[in-house]
Amino acid sequence: METIIETERLLIRKIDISDKKGMYLLDSDPEVHRYLGAKPISHEEEALTYIEFIQQQYRDNGIARWAVIEKETGEFIGWTGFKLITNTINAHTNYLDVGYRFIKSAWGKGYATECGKACMEYAKKHLARYELYAMTEIGNSNSKKVLEKLGFEAVEIFDFEGDPHYWYNLRN
Repeated sequence: METIIETERLLIRKIDISDKKGMYLLDSDPEVHRYLGAKPISHEEEALTYIEFIQQQYRDNGIARWAVIEKETGEFIGWTGFKLITNTINAHTNYLDVGYRFIKSAWGKGYATECGKACMEYAKKHLARYELYAMTEIGNSNSKKVLEKLGFEAVEIFDFEGDPHYWYNLRN
């Protein structure tokens, strides 16, 4: 599979069917889903459905989340990148949501910041026509730190799916 972005420790590429097991490990973990509505998946087929949804976004929008592969091991450790949001969230429509999610064994290693910075550089070069925003649940202090390192600023609190979230704009 073709690498879209390469960092010191990571390869970032489109998500494909070979990522099914890794996606299942990621999204079946209740701790990973702690700030995501606490709805982990329970079957590998659900991971496949999610992968197919992402692949449809590539076809429809030309952009979607990307797999993050650890260079040293060749293992899928999560996803990063952008999702085109076409419905209205917090009074914004047709923007790119910046996001990332990692398996627990990859937490605390700086991977979110490393791939996030690379994705932001990619966006400057290839996605300048879009506005970039991000959001995170208020209690997710680790995600908040990453977003701030990437140049985002929490500008307001809003309700998303019943939970208070920070809304992030890019700092100038």
